[in-house]
Amino acid sequence: MKLWQFSFGMRLWLIISLSGFLGTVATEPGLASEKLKNTNISQLGNIKFPATSAQMLVQQPAPSNATTGEVVAITGVKANPTDKGIEVVLETAQGEKLQVTNRSTGNNFIADITGGQLRLPDGNAFTFKSEKPIEGITEITVANIDVNTVRVTVVGEKTLPTVELFDDNTGLVFGIASAAIATSPPQQPQTPQTEEKPASETPQEEPLAQDDEPIELVVTGEQDSYRVPNTSVGTRTDTPLRDIPQSIQIVPQQVIEDQNVIYLQDALRNATGVVPSTAPDFSTNFFNIRGFSSTDFSGNILRNGLRDPRATIGFETTNVEQVEVLRGPASVLFGQGNPGGTINIITKQPLREPFYAIDATIGSFDFYRGAIDLSGPLNDSKTLLYRLNTSYRYSESFVDLVEARNFLIAPVVSLALGENTRLTFEGEYIDTSRTFSFGLPAVGTVLPNPNGRISRSLGINEGPSESQNIRVGYVLEHEFSENWSVRNAFRAGFWQVDDEYTFPSQLLPDNRTLERQLAEDLRTNNNYIFTTDLVGRFSTGSIEHQLLLGFDLSRIDETLRFGQSDPLPFDLFNPKYGQFFGSITRLEDIATRTDVLSIYVQDQITLIENLKLLLGGRFDLFRQTDQNFLADTRAEQSGDAFSPRVGIVYQPIEPISLYASYTRSFTPTIGTAFDGSTFQPERGTQYEIGVKADFNDKLSATLALYDLTRTNVTTDDTRAGIPPGFSIQTGKQRSQGVELTVQGEILPGWNIIAGYAYTNARLTKDNTFEEGNFLSNAPENAFNLWTTYEIQQGYLRGLGLGLGFFFVGERQADLANSFQLPSYFRTDAAIFYRRNQFRAALNFRNLFDVDYFESAFGSLRVYPGEPFTVQGTISWQF
Repeated sequence: MKLWQFSFGMRLWLIISLSGFLGTVATEPGLASEKLKNTNISQLGNIKFPATSAQMLVQQPAPSNATTGEVVAITGVKANPTDKGIEVVLETAQGEKLQVTNRSTGNNFIADITGGQLRLPDGNAFTFKSEKPIEGITEITVANIDVNTVRVTVVGEKTLPTVELFDDNTGLVFGIASAAIATSPPQQPQTPQTEEKPASETPQEEPLAQDDEPIELVVTGEQDSYRVPNTSVGTRTDTPLRDIPQSIQIVPQQVIEDQNVIYLQDALRNATGVVPSTAPDFSTNFFNIRGFSSTDFSGNILRNGLRDPRATIGFETTNVEQVEVLRGPASVLFGQGNPGGTINIITKQPLREPFYAIDATIGSFDFYRGAIDLSGPLNDSKTLLYRLNTSYRYSESFVDLVEARNFLIAPVVSLALGENTRLTFEGEYIDTSRTFSFGLPAVGTVLPNPNGRISRSLGINEGPSESQNIRVGYVLEHEFSENWSVRNAFRAGFWQVDDEYTFPSQLLPDNRTLERQLAEDLRTNNNYIFTTDLVGRFSTGSIEHQLLLGFDLSRIDETLRFGQSDPLPFDLFNPKYGQFFGSITRLEDIATRTDVLSIYVQDQITLIENLKLLLGGRFDLFRQTDQNFLADTRAEQSGDAFSPRVGIVYQPIEPISLYASYTRSFTPTIGTAFDGSTFQPERGTQYEIGVKADFNDKLSATLALYDLTRTNVTTDDTRAGIPPGFSIQTGKQRSQGVELTVQGEILPGWNIIAGYAYTNARLTKDNTFEEGNFLSNAPENAFNLWTTYEIQQGYLRGLGLGLGFFFVGERQADLANSFQLPSYFRTDAAIFYRRNQFRAALNFRNLFDVDYFESAFGSLRVYPGEPFTVQGTISWQF
């Protein structure tokens, strides 16, 4: 029996065992209810309502994830002072359709409202949060915990808060008593006019707490949580992760903040099976997902669901809400791309309530960064909203001569054109000046060198690089009815880079002399994408459908002018900079235009409540034209590709989803074979099975097993009589593996995002390299864990600690498997303190200063990882 067959069988057994175990726990009778009976907690059902209240809304508990028809939109949350304390109003016109279930514990009053969702009029989710609004109450939060459940939490300072529940024409009203009133003896009214005021009356204006503002409102695009239950990257519709038959992981805003993430690859260290393959100065962003390279210019990186061919140039998290990773082929949704996976960058959107934040960071290697985040309404009716993010960063590196300056400004304006229509304009401008690293030779770093070890701080490149990246676009959304909507989006991107750099070309036999060449590189990229999606819900008998119909139209215009000098020697152990390289010889002057038209259809079918089927297909037509100005030639090539997808999800019990899927991808291959035939697109084909488990409403896990094959790979044509330099599409690569991720909140204040990936990625057919060789920069084993704990009560409330472990196993540096990079284990840590609107943090990376290697591109470009670094951040929201 082969090792893979044995591993596959064992992991399948683990899936079945896990499902059975969780099913036993979930169906064990009486455990939760018995525990509740033994606690001294006031129940919602025992609350005494005033005579002026409407019909009581508390009903029998319903499953928190159950979807019982239409989900009621809660379009706003208000906190109003009252003569007893404060009332929290959940604004909805359909309060009678909601069910309220008590889940209080300790000093925490907790009510789950089933059948509703916090949704702004523009469709965005939000979270209400108020800290120390009145005496005896430390915090009030209202947040979505899944697709149809809202949780209201009132944290008492010393005891369980006194809460009354009302229903009036504005929505659900939670009346919360101040500790001073709750503990004072009852008093006789002096006059008849002192009887209790109804909840619907105008609240008093004066504050109730002496030292605090009466209301502090914080509204964010998503929950402040490590678990995000919904995504659009897996289906182009807002769908729960548990209903998507493919492995998807989201790195949310809270993780980005806790780790003080600046660069994309640092965010993706938290995504299981994603291995950064990038320079330490972060000038380029290449990622290995399931063993295959994923880059922006290959179509694997999106911004708000639209392909962005230069997404990572000058990238910063200043205006990023979260990062989503869809593992495996995604051509059925987003067109061309390598088969390993797709990264979707979600940017911050305007908020309905005023929000202002500033933060400043200083760190090792002269790192300085300041950022501003402003948002809110521009008119009284809140139909016109804005958001403005801007930042400036200057940073050096542990590598000599490497430095970067980066300025970003990203405005967004959103306008409600009516009750069911919203138009959003987005822009982004990034100006970057940097000197980047080319790594070091393998001999003297990974491999022994008779001359000694090369310092990992040695800089090879002396030249500056200047780039500008501009994006402008709009999103128009309209709801025809409750079941049908349309989304139209357009974005144009304009990128230009002017590089001058010295790069390594050859290591001489003495193993200390490196030949370098000076290069001049001027590139431009103008890209345009126009897309329209029509989404509708309907039924055929008892079967429910969510249908997606859409098309994409895109164009990319690229130019490249490249030249280089003759090589000059450079002593690795006695470097001398400032050499004169002589004249530059022009080698390339080309222009390329790529046009793509795509049509796609998808149907998410609910056969019965716990059995869902996903069917999808996409047809792409593409054409590329190349103009070579030096050779005075022009070539044109066109092609097409069909990308199918089939998936099924079965939920034997509510918290468990068993799934299986089949999907394909394509990547255009431009060129011709010796016989003059044009190359066919590369294809990726994946089979995946897995299980997704929601342990509770804040903690979930995914276990996935996959078999992914890449075909039509170009390889040298070694047939007899074929001159050198021709290629043939007979190459084949295969990746098989297992991934386990766990993400969310274990206990109040204790968060985790962790995972393990086993990846067996090899060449299965090639004319140049030996079959069975490992793919480069693809470790067999990788592990990531990041966890934080924040003290919830007492004088140290708001103080938190974070600890991270990142293990990357041995991996090959090239397809020839000529040498390998050793494994490494890196430890990160953080300490932070947040109180009201203030937050301060210290983040430590590579805490024990481990000497490791990040990645390699052949024997001349091995990239050492960064040493111990520390960054301090202070932020303020107001």
